[in-house]
Amino acid sequence: MSTLATNPAQRWLISPHRAYQHAVLSARLLGPRLVFGHAGWLVPLAVMLLAGVLRFWNLDNPHLLTFDETYYVKDAYTMLHSGTEQRWGEDPNPGFLAGNPAPLNEPSYVVHPPLGKWMIALGMLVFGTDTGLGWRAGPAIFGTLSVLFIALIAQRLFSSVLLGGIAGLLTAVDGHHLVLSRTGLLDIFLMFFIVVAFWALLNDRFHGREKLAAALADAHAAGHGARALRYGPWLLWRPWRLVAGVALGGALGVKWSALSFIAVFGLLTVLWDLGARRRAGIRHWVLGGLLREGIPAFLTIIPATAITYLFTWTGWFVTYGGYNRHWAGTHPGGVLDWIPGPLRSLADYHRSAYAFHQSLSSDHAWESSPWSWLFSGRPTLFHYQGSSAGQDGCTIASCVRAITDLPNPIFWWSATLSLLVVLLFWIGARDWRAGAILSGLLAGFVPWFAYPDRTMFFFYTIAFQPFMVLAVCFVIGKCLPRTGQAPWHRRRNLIGVSFFLVLVLVTSAFFWPVWTAQMISYDAWRLRIWMPSWS
Repeated sequence: MSTLATNPAQRWLISPHRAYQHAVLSARLLGPRLVFGHAGWLVPLAVMLLAGVLRFWNLDNPHLLTFDETYYVKDAYTMLHSGTEQRWGEDPNPGFLAGNPAPLNEPSYVVHPPLGKWMIALGMLVFGTDTGLGWRAGPAIFGTLSVLFIALIAQRLFSSVLLGGIAGLLTAVDGHHLVLSRTGLLDIFLMFFIVVAFWALLNDRFHGREKLAAALADAHAAGHGARALRYGPWLLWRPWRLVAGVALGGALGVKWSALSFIAVFGLLTVLWDLGARRRAGIRHWVLGGLLREGIPAFLTIIPATAITYLFTWTGWFVTYGGYNRHWAGTHPGGVLDWIPGPLRSLADYHRSAYAFHQSLSSDHAWESSPWSWLFSGRPTLFHYQGSSAGQDGCTIASCVRAITDLPNPIFWWSATLSLLVVLLFWIGARDWRAGAILSGLLAGFVPWFAYPDRTMFFFYTIAFQPFMVLAVCFVIGKCLPRTGQAPWHRRRNLIGVSFFLVLVLVTSAFFWPVWTAQMISYDAWRLRIWMPSWS
């Protein structure tokens, strides 16, 4: 029977002695090794360059504070000059836009952590505070970088440079990602750190399995393989998990909605380790995995997240003009008095901000329900300016400049349908890649249903938009031509995938004016309102 074995991946089934050689274990846990070569970097960098051009083109237009820029941009300005958010007087925007900002020397009560505003301030520091380029450069930079990471994730996840390039392309031309990359809001930074954390944990999955294969092979070679197979080895140092912890701390330092990603990603990385131990033949893989992987994972990721999060409050700690900065001085801590005053003051600030988020239920013209998000039922209108002939360069009867946070509908609706395919492969084929994609939806989409009365907006979905991209790429990967298919079958699949990508590109070109505030006729604007709820 052993004569039938033709490669190491087959021999381990036949020869127990060979089963725990490093090459065989590595092949079993990681699959075939792929070398992407120069294309593995050139393709992601190319789509990132495309994304950068689209995001930086005419970035100062409009020279206005659109939607919630009126809050975050002015907060970023005061943080740049005083270290913390400060209040403004009545109607401060005209003076700010004219280059004459006049903040008050009073602390402002804000309910989002400071990191996202610091990232906006970074662009203002480089490009100035009196131009939209300044307050939008930060989102554009990190939005562009996120395209690179999404391409690298897809390349790693699907073992395909082509699918990595497609993922980057879909992200680069998607209006949802584009608009938030060109607007001084916080959510693009949240998405960026989530993507980096997922990329790090994906790398850790491969790195951890390689370490497991090496540890078991060494134990077998040393003659105590049976003992190593009881609970499995301690792997301990996993540097990619530290990177993920720092990235998750950054995400939390932008918005607290990152908490669900911390929980889900932490669970995901442990489940990946349990699966690896089971596949390696470790007998007590659940208990061994929880004790020897789960605990170290917790002790690596959570402290890194917490320390990074506290670091994002540095401006509040090192200055004395922040909101609630001196609360502890007038509120004795009792048995908690041993905790430093600034930390107790920050804890009370967090208590107050959490109460605010819990009670946020004011009506808004552009609020939307999570039930509509997967269908883009109510995209958010960030800016709308109508003009008549002779006004603002309008040469016809009626013109419009608009910025609508609307995804490319062909891509977005295809992604929603793709999620059903991904779910079927996760349940039916136990495809780990499908589970990884669904984890992003579980963390970024599902938790919002717990707050049915809260005011919510479609742009919150940018946190899981990369996983919608991955869902589409998952399905495209199943449709790409494969070796062994009949020629007509290969041609049909290739034509189908190409047609879809061309359709997405054409649709993006069609919606470009209402993503970037280009002047078009009122009738042309109405032509882009495909659903009544979009206007």
